Amino acid sequence: MKVFSSIEACQNIQNPVLTLGMYDGVHKGHQKIIQQLNTIAKEVNGESVLMSFDPHPRLVLQPDFDLELISTLSEKKEILAQNDLHNFVIQSFTREFSQVSARDFVVDYLIGKINVHTLVIGYDHHFGKNREGNFEQLTELSKEYGFNVVRINEICEGETPISSTKIRKALKTGDIEYANNALGYNFTLTGEVIHGDKLGRTLGFPTANLKLPAYKLVPKTGVYVVHVQIEGKLHLGLLSIGYRETVTDNSELRVEVNILDFEGDLYGKILSVEIMGFIRNEKKFNSLEELTEAMNHDKEYAINNFSV
Repeated sequence: MKVFSSIEACQNIQNPVLTLGMYDGVHKGHQKIIQQLNTIAKEVNGESVLMSFDPHPRLVLQPDFDLELISTLSEKKEILAQNDLHNFVIQSFTREFSQVSARDFVVDYLIGKINVHTLVIGYDHHFGKNREGNFEQLTELSKEYGFNVVRINEICEGETPISSTKIRKALKTGDIEYANNALGYNFTLTGEVIHGDKLGRTLGFPTANLKLPAYKLVPKTGVYVVHVQIEGKLHLGLLSIGYRETVTDNSELRVEVNILDFEGDLYGKILSVEIMGFIRNEKKFNSLEELTEAMNHDKEYAINNFSV
């Protein structure tokens, strides 16, 4: 997959078959669209193209919006490559760019800079200044400028539409099974291992404290079963997301992973933690002994149900 840092940087894309969007999570619905792009591209001897935007438009237009993303930009690149997308264009989104009209965006950018062959657009997709661009306008422009427009229907799993919004809601309520199924892969938290207070060691459950990227969605507080890949080997682990109410009054949310069959120094390393299932809610225990007993039950559950 070729990655371009702007529309202006696009070069030598043959008969571009292009779609637009943030593609947060690159879920099953997004993956089907990419398959459709590739199918059309093969028919016209062309290449598939996804144009997305960075930073997220909401950060520019609504700075106070509490943004939570299923996938970071680097995670998105990896998943798109795994789905055989040919070209990924990341256009810088600024206030100035947000004022470009839908017509000017199509004429100046999609035609003028990329020379789009076919534009694939969602049934309800809007774009351009004030979201004024729609399928009907694109149909008129396609006749005027000689490109093709394909409208795609809502993508469903069975009879249920798949959306990034529904997946975010599932993650925030601990419904990992639905989220992973809708994504088509296991939701992952990737972050740098930083120093903590090392309390877990005294309880027999040493943890790696993760510093997550800005705007990355953090699931519901509680304890999860996870798989962690270290130096090419998959390890079973327990992930704790919460405020550690039993041992501290700290109001800081912690994301900590206990890797059950690993010993070694992970400080400064980047860990990718695949969430496999939700075990229980966060709870304030009456003593460290009660906490340790609960953690042993969590460990037993993980080993019996998710061993690698």
